[in-house]
Amino acid sequence: MPPPSSPSCIEQPMSSDVSWRAMIAPYLKPDTRLALLQLATTLIPFIAVMGLMLVALDHGYWAGMLLFPIGGVLLVRLFMFQHDCGHGSFFSRRWANDAVGLLLGVLTLTPYTAWRASHAVHHAHTGNLDRRGVGDVTTLTIAEYRALPRWRRLQYRLYRHPAVLFGLGPVWLFLISNRIPTGNPRRRWRDWLSVLGTNAALAAMLVTLIVTLGPIAVLCGWLPVTLLAATIGVWLFYIQHQFEDTYWESRPQWDFQTAALAGASFYDLPRVLHWMTGNIGFHHIHHLSSRIPNYRLRACHEANPAFQQAPRLTFWASLKCARLALWDTERRKLVPFG
Repeated sequence: MPPPSSPSCIEQPMSSDVSWRAMIAPYLKPDTRLALLQLATTLIPFIAVMGLMLVALDHGYWAGMLLFPIGGVLLVRLFMFQHDCGHGSFFSRRWANDAVGLLLGVLTLTPYTAWRASHAVHHAHTGNLDRRGVGDVTTLTIAEYRALPRWRRLQYRLYRHPAVLFGLGPVWLFLISNRIPTGNPRRRWRDWLSVLGTNAALAAMLVTLIVTLGPIAVLCGWLPVTLLAATIGVWLFYIQHQFEDTYWESRPQWDFQTAALAGASFYDLPRVLHWMTGNIGFHHIHHLSSRIPNYRLRACHEANPAFQQAPRLTFWASLKCARLALWDTERRKLVPFG
């Protein structure tokens, strides 16, 4: 692929008249054997790494903490499998997707059923200025920001600061927010059951680890792994839609296909990082159809030159996106605070 041509390392999206449905059709069918292979070659090493690290810490071998980055990366990959399960794309059978998704949700501190519902809203309305606020990073337009009272502007500035988004944000989201059920429990009883059930399973797991290995091993082993994975996950979710030439539009101009191919980035990472992150860097393909499993995203992207025109971000260029904060409706760009 040729190097990016713009300062923000973004290329323009493909033309909207391309027949994308026919292009993605060969990649929609899940492969249960491949999914099981992915799961086995990630979950087994994760359990082994975590077990070795926790036992080492329990015996006073602090060198065991050197394993925590490996555990964190493997946990990110497991989250991506859970993510596919939530879309019904990892396995061919729904019960298998839901069973694995529920189990992985305990490891990733994510209530599977509740998350699946909010994430579906994100997919249905990404880039829609009239449907912000569910499953996305809060983003204001310049006009909305200027209309706020001073204390609310300060609040938004703090929220969009990288130290908050990628420092406090992962702690809040995975350790606190995911533990609290929201909405009317009568109408959203499935979400409540999901959150409370995940909390109970998580508590049982942690109590077992503490009783078996002691609180220090868990605090210095399990917690760093979890927070590293959470931080990587928040960064990935941010960079998938928060870049300079992203797409935001109001109704009736908002368009699903354009939102997918112009408002979701192609995060052009080294191949090993794509493996670690479950190919979620091919996010434009994923938003075009969430039914394409992670193990088919690369092939779909590479087989169709039209998809290679999607907004492209390199790793180093993506770091500059952390300062972006406001949508400029006139210039149609995400811009930093002035």
